[in-house]
Amino acid sequence: MGRKGGETVRELFLLEPSADEAGWQDRALCAQTDPEAFFPEKGGSTREAKKVCLTCEVRDDCLESALMNDERFGIWGGLSERERRKLKKRAV
Repeated sequence: MGRKGGETVRELFLLEPSADEAGWQDRALCAQTDPEAFFPEKGGSTREAKKVCLTCEVRDDCLESALMNDERFGIWGGLSERERRKLKKRAV
């Protein structure tokens, strides 16, 4: 903050998100596979998507993002929407 003619002047600095925060999606294994596996039809199998998630280095970031953004569809962080809902209920 500074002063300019008796007025307080505020400077705003836009912070770049850290590479870790902004780039987890780029490192996600799902980005290298068929996206349809992560959004199966109702009653469809989630097995293949969850198998990919098991070895993904950003699985925790993905799950955290899904929970924070209330993702309602698809497999995120290795969990289905129903599994994420249960996880949220247990956390409350």
